[in-house]
Amino acid sequence: MEDVRVRESSWRKSSYSAAGNECVEVAILGDGAAVRDSKDPHGGFFAVPEAAWTTFLAAVK
Repeated sequence: MEDVRVRESSWRKSSYSAAGNECVEVAILGDGAAVRDSKDPHGGFFAVPEAAWTTFLAAVK
């Protein structure tokens, strides 16, 4: 996945995280998702394909 496309995506964090910055943020992409540390939004991220993201969400629910 392109860094530019991921970095310019709309990022969100869980409503359970309150006002703190000690959580992860997720950007939903057309072909998967990207995850980054909310304390360092300009740092790195990791991206996963849609199938892996869907499997992850099913497991944590």
